[in-house]
This record gives sequence, C-alpha cells and structure tokens, in this order.
Amino acid sequence: MATSASPTTTKGVNEQVFEWEGKDRNGKVVRGEMRAGGEAMVSASLRRQGILVSKVKKRRASGGKSIKQKDIAVFTRQLATMMRAGVPLLQAFDIVGRGATNPRLTKLLNDIRQDVETGTSLSSAFRKHPIYFDALYCNLVEAGEAGGILEQLLDRLAMYQEKTVAIKQKIKSALTYPIAVMVVAFVVLAVIMIFVVPSFKSVFTSFGADLPAPTLFVIALSEFFVSYWWLVFGSIGGGLYFFFQSWKRSEKMQKTMDRLLLKIPVFGDLLFKSALARWTRTLATMFAAGVPLVEALDSVGGASGNAVFTEATEKIQRDVSTGSALTASMQSTGLFPVMVLQMAGIGEESGSLDHMLAKAAEFYEEEVDEAVKALSSLMEPFIIVLLGGMIGGIVVAMYLPIFKLGQVV
Repeated sequence: MATSASPTTTKGVNEQVFEWEGKDRNGKVVRGEMRAGGEAMVSASLRRQGILVSKVKKRRASGGKSIKQKDIAVFTRQLATMMRAGVPLLQAFDIVGRGATNPRLTKLLNDIRQDVETGTSLSSAFRKHPIYFDALYCNLVEAGEAGGILEQLLDRLAMYQEKTVAIKQKIKSALTYPIAVMVVAFVVLAVIMIFVVPSFKSVFTSFGADLPAPTLFVIALSEFFVSYWWLVFGSIGGGLYFFFQSWKRSEKMQKTMDRLLLKIPVFGDLLFKSALARWTRTLATMFAAGVPLVEALDSVGGASGNAVFTEATEKIQRDVSTGSALTASMQSTGLFPVMVLQMAGIGEESGSLDHMLAKAAEFYEEEVDEAVKALSSLMEPFIIVLLGGMIGGIVVAMYLPIFKLGQVV
C-alpha cells in the first residue's frame, strides 16, 4: 500500500520532494512522497500522522533523459485536462510531477510549482525556462491568465504541440530509413574493400595475365581503403561533425541550408509543406487566443522551423504594422501557395481568420502524411537499385578475370 502525505507549505523555504517509508498505527508498512524543506520536516509531519518513519531520502533530481518537445506536449495535455476537471493548479503540478518517469522533467515541474506557489504568475514561471517553453507558449499562457480562460488555451496549446510533434516525427521517419540504409551500405562497402577484395587480388596475381579495367579499378580502390582507411573514416566523420556544428551554430549557414533544403527534389516539397503547416497552425492558435496579429507574428516565423519562412514573416510583420492587409503582405513575399492566400483572404473578410488558417493547417498536415507515404514507396526501389548496382558492380568486376580464364581454357 502506498500513501502520500501533504506537508504544510512554508513560503521562503526551498522545498524538495522526499521519498519516505515507515509503519502506520497498525504496524503496516507504508510508503509515499512528500514535498518539504528538509528530512526533519518530513519526519515531524509523518509523526503527527501517527507514522513511525524508518527511512527518508531525497528524490534524485539529476540524471535521466533530456526533456524533449514530446514531454512538454504530454505535460501540457495533462495540465489542461486536470484544470478543465477543476483540479487546483498546484495540485495538478504535483500529480504530473509524480507521474513523470524522467527525473529532469520532475525537477523542472517542481521548480515551476515553487515559483507559482510563492506568487509568481504561471507565464512568468514558464519564461524562466526558455529552453523548454518558447515565446509562443508563454504568450498564450499569459493571454489565458489575463482572460480567465487558461484551461482553454492550455488545451489549444496541447493540440498545437501534438500536431507539431506529429509532423516532426513523420519527417524524421521519412529521412531515417534512407540515411540508415546508406550508412549500412557504406560499412558493407568498406568491409568488402578492406577484407574481401585483397583475397581476390592474391588469386589474380597467380594468373599472370592482364586484368580487365573494372577489376583494376576495384583493386586500386581496395588498396586505397586498406592503406588509408583511417583517413577515409576520419575525413567523413570529422567532415560531418564540423558540418552539423556549423549548421547548428552559424546563422548564415542555417539560412543557406534552409534555402537549399527547400529546393531538393522530392524532399524539398515535403519540408515546404511541413513548414507551411506549422506556420499556419501557429498563427491560427495565436490569433484564436486573442493575441494581436502583429504580436502573434513575432512567434510564427520561428515556429515554422525554416529561415525562409522566418524572413518572410518578418517582412509580413513590417507590412501589417504599417496598415497593410495580412493577405496582401503574404502575397508580396511570393512564398505562400494560392490556396493559403485565398483562405487567409476569406478569413480576413469574414472575421474568421483563425478558423480558415486552422483549415489550411489541417490540409497541409494531411499533405505531409501523403508525401511521407509516397516518399517511403519511392525510396525503397531507388535504394534497392542503388545498392544492387554498387555491390553487383564490385562482384562482376571481381569475377571478370575468372570468366576470361574460363574462356581461354
């Protein structure tokens, strides 16, 4: 049997979560958790409840996996559900924190709870952790607090994050398969070049005849791999590391790569639709929450995940702030499809811009689904042909001298 005790809140004390174990008045072993300022406070509180404490230890808050966007989406959904059911905010944080399996997430929620408990607004508490809660998240929570509709906006936030996480996972699944296959293919090729081809070379030496050109090429390539395998693997590994580091840290590199990625055949269309779906979904969510359009556009560009859309959004924001209509500003960028422009125009005229943008987001989210399915179907035969041609070419080149010897005999 597990029980949980609630201590008396002491403001100004840096409270932590303690796990305890003891026996109740009937001698039955009980366990639980308690938030308190120290082990002595836990023991005193439990003694007042008639529990003989045998062990008290602080819950470990370090270690664990890193907090991902999916974890924040699940937390937001749980918080929205409990607040809609009438559970007090602090109690909702306790429930979610105790149910979290990631110690880092538990510590994060405990820190936010302590800030709220000492009088800080929920949005301000979130703003102290910008790595996990971006401007969009904090602005919507602040709007919910100001309008008294926090549970509704948390529900919108949860839906927005769930949609965003789903799109990102679909993009990753579409890219993971071909990348994994290419990595395995390179390893197999290296093994063949370093271990298999040299054994053929010793056999061919005993023939005493001229070898075909394809065979000579493969042998020369094998000799290079055997002599400089450390250079090959080091160059590829180091090159990829420095490339991704510069992509991650250099703003200029990020903008260049974002433009190039949108121009890649097949993949570029998928990434464009994904960014467009996030852009329209974000603006719809912000506008539905009552955030003014100019302020909403502050968060929209970054939420798209692509520098091309970020630059376009900055231009749209400048135009809208000077009195231009949203649709006209979007059209002037030359980035948005006709359907999105028409739906935005209808939304502006009818006063239902959030609804029309949400419909556009749903359309492009479905387009991403279809594009991922089509891409998976297209990549399988392409990869089979590529691997078959590469491995088959090496095999044929190695057996050509044997075929030639058979013809002579």
